[in-house]
Amino acid sequence: MNIETKYIRRELSAVIEEAYRYFSVITITGPRQSGKTTLIRNLFPHLPYYSLENLDVRSFAENDPIAFLNQHVKGMILDEVHNAPNLLSYIQGMVDEDADRRFILSGSSQFAMLKKVSQSLAGRTAV
Repeated sequence: MNIETKYIRRELSAVIEEAYRYFSVITITGPRQSGKTTLIRNLFPHLPYYSLENLDVRSFAENDPIAFLNQHVKGMILDEVHNAPNLLSYIQGMVDEDADRRFILSGSSQFAMLKKVSQSLAGRTAV
């Protein structure tokens, strides 16, 4: 079976889809293994997915953030974004230049990550 067959739509999905219409960045946080990745991959199958748990992906993102983020002009899903918090400042600049660009961020509900998201992406993200 593919992932779509097993997916159960959450009530929160409608709220996230509505926010996607108005915000360039959507940030999904929550405890580990709570279904964040499954949720965002099913809601946004048109966006390329990258996990920053993957050391090669994280290395590329940290060593050349502009090239990494410019791989897809429409945007991307960045899972476990707390592993590369410096990307948030680059994302801020990119969505300021192109409000149609979309980034879906996810990560564990760590206080430090939420604070960084709130500071870097104020007014640009729905959390």
